[in-house]
Amino acid sequence: MHEPTDRVRRAERSQIRVMFDLAESTDRDLVRLEVGEPDFDTPEHVIDAAATAAREGATHYTSNAGLPECRRAIRDAMAADYGVKHDLDEIVVTVGGMEALHLATLATVGPGEELLYPGPAWPNYETQAFLAEGTPVEVPMQAETGFGLDADRLVSRMGPETAAVVLTTPSNPTGRVYDPDAIRAVVEAADEYDAYVIADEVYAGLTYGRDPRGIAALSGHPEHVLTVGSCSKTYAMTGWRLGWLAGDRSIIDEVVKIRESTTACASSIAQHAAIEALTGPQEPFEEMYDAFERRRDYVADRIDGIDGLSAPRPEGAFYAFLDPDVDADSLTFAKYLLEEHGVVLAPGSGFGTAGEGRLRLSFANSMEQLELGLDRIAAGIDAY
Repeated sequence: MHEPTDRVRRAERSQIRVMFDLAESTDRDLVRLEVGEPDFDTPEHVIDAAATAAREGATHYTSNAGLPECRRAIRDAMAADYGVKHDLDEIVVTVGGMEALHLATLATVGPGEELLYPGPAWPNYETQAFLAEGTPVEVPMQAETGFGLDADRLVSRMGPETAAVVLTTPSNPTGRVYDPDAIRAVVEAADEYDAYVIADEVYAGLTYGRDPRGIAALSGHPEHVLTVGSCSKTYAMTGWRLGWLAGDRSIIDEVVKIRESTTACASSIAQHAAIEALTGPQEPFEEMYDAFERRRDYVADRIDGIDGLSAPRPEGAFYAFLDPDVDADSLTFAKYLLEEHGVVLAPGSGFGTAGEGRLRLSFANSMEQLELGLDRIAAGIDAY
């Protein structure tokens, strides 16, 4: 029997999911802080809009690029919220941010070419590079600076084989928001190598303490930036699988072509839900934002008060990247905390070499669960 291709075999399961499966296999009382998913349900007005659309016959294929009214809602939200401006034909509605990333990678990275990204980073980037038959290149950022974007370090690794660079701000897993000057330096250098910057901005709406700005709006070369967005995190719509890719018309035209052979189009019903989320009442989402910010403040304060534990202060998203002072690799210690102390975290090694020794905590959970989870983490560190 013919073996699966190397592009598939080289991909590995995420260690986030390894911990998820371990947690699912036990009936113990666990505090689940490993998965990055809002604990809020989608607001009722969004659900009602989707149900109404379905009852009124919106149950058919849409164009490959998505409903014009959905793209219009995305266009207007990107411009108003993040300063990123596009025409309708420069936006394609996708099946979540993951498909947007997949399409962006397929369209920019050829066989043997490099996809660069600062580490630690979401493991999906490595897999996407493999699927494009490209080479993933993690460029580790410095723990001493809290994993902020070191433009010089990233630019020095660029070369003729660099096809695209992924920048994720706010960052998963560190929660850092990248400095605008560093972002500009990376985009400028990518332009010199005729490389694209894939701006993963699915957490942009969860930026604390400053106005969020899209990478394309910060750059003098927006035509070299492809923006990945999603309703999943900011709007508590992970299960609706609704995202988007926005960029220069020349590449979006090519992306729309290959969608005919992938997913064809995003769910028509999910697109109507997105229209309501983006254009309807925003108060429920503002309440979610306020809750995440309060949780961020609580988690940061608790970390500061636990001996043997530190983390860069999260500036966005809903993650804290913990540095426990223990003599163990991150997967071993994560399993120990689950088995002995009943708290589930994601191992830092699952986010690349720069993450080894650390643990990602998701504070997309209730304040009560966060308090209990941090109590258990403190006890685990003390007892290890």
